[in-house]
Order: sequence, then structure tokens, then C-alpha cells
Amino acid sequence: MTQARSAKSFSHGVHPAEHKQASSALPVERMPFVSLYTLPLSMHLGAPSRPVVQAGDQVRRGQVLAEPSGFVSTTLHSPATGRVVSMDLARHPNGQYVPCMMIEADPFDTQQFEPAEPIDWRALPIDGFIEHVQRAGLVGMGGAAFPTHVKYKLPEGKRCQRLVINGCECEPFLTCDHRLMLERPAAVVRGAEIVASKLGADSATIGVELNKSDAIAAVRHELPADGPIAVQPLKVKYPQGAEKMLIKAMFGVEVPAGKLPLDVDIVVNNVSTMAAITDYFERGQPLVERIVTVAGPGVDRPANLVVPIGTPVREVLQYCKINHEARQVVMGGPMMGMPLASLDVPVLKGTSGLLAFTEAALNHPNEYACIQCGRCLEACGNLLNPSRLARLARAELYDELHQEHVLDCMECGACTFACPSGVPVVHLIRAAKATIRKRGSKDA
Repeated sequence: MTQARSAKSFSHGVHPAEHKQASSALPVERMPFVSLYTLPLSMHLGAPSRPVVQAGDQVRRGQVLAEPSGFVSTTLHSPATGRVVSMDLARHPNGQYVPCMMIEADPFDTQQFEPAEPIDWRALPIDGFIEHVQRAGLVGMGGAAFPTHVKYKLPEGKRCQRLVINGCECEPFLTCDHRLMLERPAAVVRGAEIVASKLGADSATIGVELNKSDAIAAVRHELPADGPIAVQPLKVKYPQGAEKMLIKAMFGVEVPAGKLPLDVDIVVNNVSTMAAITDYFERGQPLVERIVTVAGPGVDRPANLVVPIGTPVREVLQYCKINHEARQVVMGGPMMGMPLASLDVPVLKGTSGLLAFTEAALNHPNEYACIQCGRCLEACGNLLNPSRLARLARAELYDELHQEHVLDCMECGACTFACPSGVPVVHLIRAAKATIRKRGSKDA
């Protein structure tokens, strides 16, 4: 059976232009260290981290700067050797001003990470393993930034039968996971082995789309013979990288509405998270840097860069020669990414891409009345009715929206992409969901 013939997928979805050719063949390079790093204490979903250093303290690269303030929280480490210069409010990429720590890098330090002795993860009880993952500061690196250790804390009566490793990278332009699988396949496989073993999973499967056939070959080359880890080729489709879509594509299993992958005995992690697991347990390196794709028509030198967490976006874009025609910068991918109101915000643990778009590349369609063509229904992988949700959102009928399962929308943007009338479907839904959550928190 050929690789294409064995490839799987899910029903519905869309096929946006990939735009990966500018960076997919570019080896990963290291972003030079800059003079100042800004580290939000809210760099992950959940409770902000709690500082354990203060202004004026000298810090080493990899040193703990802030500890978890609860279970759904994680550790923050210094991306550079230098000095804590202040703790104050600074702008987060989401536009809000949040408590941040500013680190001034020592210009005379080599900024080399000093490896520690490997951690004997096999000897750790599961709670000890989870504590180590939290101490490493690991979060989902596909964009959601959900603390990784929380996924590993299996509730009473639950088990992880299958570990799924997400190597889809279905967002256009992004190639950081592709390059990671090509250049560090052994780290991805090793991380999968560690996690599958500690969670007691029967199998681990790495899902990779067919537009990364070289990555599929590279990872397969590292798989142990007759081991529990396999690579599953997937057809190219968006939003296949979403957890529920990936599970449906790989196993034909549907995660029920309002439920999590663990409710069908599955845990899903990103390939970059697996490599970060390997880095921590084999050389003691916490999450202080990540690979970021810098691309788009607004940059003259696309790249896949290892960027220290906290690096200003402006510095990264200047390194890649942002040009005078750039009009918008998006953090993440063009479908689900966040347009930035300022370039003076930091790269976060969940930052997979920085995309600069020119006016010509930006899509500002005229909006017309919905023609009830049904294309948004065909696009929605969650089998919702996006056009109906959009109409209810405009009418501010929030109780009806809740009854229509609006909170199951993952805001992938496939509906907006498919709409021939230019209706901003996902933006209407996103705003309505935010209002529903605010109303819920006030009623609680």
C-alpha cells in the first residue's frame, strides 16, 4: 500500500493555500540573543506563575524565575543569563497589560546552557514525573499553551490507552514542526517513548500530513523495531491539527461534545512538546526557547529560528528583514493566529510563527448577505451550523447560542474561509463566546 493510499483524514474541513514553500526547506538557525527579555507571568492557560526573584537579582539561563501558583500553572525560567531589571505591567500579545518580568541579558556571557545530569524518569512515580514536567515549564507548543503536566494527571478511573503526537502543522505558512521532525526526529521519538511509558499507553502514534513526506521518513527511521510507536500519514486538510479532528482522522473515534480526548482514553501532545520532554529529562533544559517560523510577504528573509522565550517580536522581525510594505503581523498561523497591535510584545512559549503580511496579501472581502449555501456547514469539522451561530450572535441571543453548542466551536476559521459572502462568521462567534463566558463568571 502506498503512503498516499494509507493516508487518513476526517470529514469536512477546508484546503487553504499552504504557502509553506518559502520556509519548509530552510534549516533551523539560532536567533542571536538580544539585550532585554519580557516574560509575562501569564504565558500559559491557567493561573499566572508566582515570582521567586526580585528586581536587581542576578540570574542564570534556565534558572527558575517564577513557580506555579496552582496545579493548572507552570514554572517560568530565565531565557538568558543576566539581571532582573524590573517587574511591572507590560503589554501581552493579546493586547492586555499583564504583570511581567524584564531580564537584561549579560552582554559578556556566552549564554550557553549548562547541561545537567539526565533524570532517571523510569524510577519516578507518576506523580513525581508530573511534578518534573511542571517544573520544566512545559506547555502545549502547538499554540494553545495548556500546561503539559495537567494532561498527564489522569483522573480516577481514567487511563491513557493511546498517546497521539500531533505533527500535522496544518496552518498555512508554518514549518517549525516540519523542520523539527526533519532535524531532530530522535528527540521527538524519545519524548514519545518517555511519555507513553509513564502514562502506561498501549501505543503512541505520530500523525503527520503528506506534505511533509520527508519528515515522515525521518521519524520512521528513528522508530525502534517492533516498538509501540508508529507514524500515521494523513491527507492534507485544515484543521486536522485540532485534537478532536486528529483523533477522528487517525482512529475514526469521535470525542463527544463537551468532552476531552481523555474521555476516549487518548492524550494528545505536539511534536515540539515531545522534543522539549527529551531536552528536559536527558539534559536538564527547561522550556526557555522554541522554534518559530518567520514568514509572509512582509519579510525579505523567511526563517525557522530558535528564539529565546521573551524576545521582542520587533527584534525577530528586524532580524528577518521586515520590509516597508508590511501592514499586519500575526502571531501564530493565518487561520487561528492573533494579529498584533504592537511589535513590542514578546515571543511566548506557544508562539509557533510570526507572519508579516502586506496590504496586497491581506484579505478584506466585502460582506454580503448570507445566501444559505451551506458551505460553512461543509467546512465545520465539529458539525456545527456556523451561519446560524453567526445570526444568533448578531442578534445577541446568547441563551439560544448556548443551546446550539456554540462553546464547542474551536474558532478554527474554516467557516469564514469557506463563506462566499464574506461574512466574518468566526469573529461573530468568538465575540459571542467571550460574552457567554463573562455572563457565566458573573453568575457563578
